Amino acid sequence: MQEHRERFGVEPICKALGVSASAFYHRETGQRSARRLRDERLLAVIRETHKKNYEAYGYRRTWKALLRAGEQVPRCQVQRLMAANGIRGAKRRGKPWRTTTPDPDASRRPDLVERDFTAERPNELWVADFSYLRCWEGRLLQLRDRCLQPQGRRLAVRQPHAHHARLGRAEDGALDKRAC
Repeated sequence: MQEHRERFGVEPICKALGVSASAFYHRETGQRSARRLRDERLLAVIRETHKKNYEAYGYRRTWKALLRAGEQVPRCQVQRLMAANGIRGAKRRGKPWRTTTPDPDASRRPDLVERDFTAERPNELWVADFSYLRCWEGRLLQLRDRCLQPQGRRLAVRQPHAHHARLGRAEDGALDKRAC
């Protein structure tokens, strides 16, 4: 912009770029706006309040805690700053996560054990279970694989965790047969 400033002028260039001329001049001085300074100060207070309350408060409770602490701030500003900086409460309101959307036309996997989960000898029957667990970071996939043992012997259970549900073969480490 500095290169073409003398030839075209600041206002026509700013109009072509879709920015205001006052924003250009303000940025040229290198000073931050009063709103940005207030937001930075308030964001530090929000982070501190959020941490004091075990990172469990959403924007409404954080706003109420700020009012109790003497901060006169609009609720929408707290909401905007928390959303822009990824600060969330521990509990998600509304409908629970839906992990699967079944397709009525899709073919179902065959029941290879016909709901009979008894084993006559070690290392005979392996079953797996996918579970999606809520956590503060979002969803966590938990894969539980079990080697069922004859009655009277212990049940070996492994519980690896991931944020995805990628399919793999048993030889890839999905099932550890040495656990039995």
